[in-house]
Amino acid sequence: AAVNITGENGRKRQEYDMDDDDNLPRSANDPLNLLVKQDLDPLSVDELDKRIAVRKIEISRCEAKKSFAVSHRASADNLFKKS
Repeated sequence: AAVNITGENGRKRQEYDMDDDDNLPRSANDPLNLLVKQDLDPLSVDELDKRIAVRKIEISRCEAKKSFAVSHRASADNLFKKS
């Protein structure tokens, strides 16, 4: 759910309450958990563009790993499938 928040600099921004998301890490010190809670207000447009580019690369890397894992699992399941 979206929540409107006023930052320390007085600017309003919209954030999403990700605490309800079961896919988020459980530990408060988990790097991903810390990442999604970072204040973006002080960042310039250029800095935001760079952060987005890095995240897109990481998303592609995760999708490739997931695709490999799904394929690998399917191959293993097929290999050990009872006939």
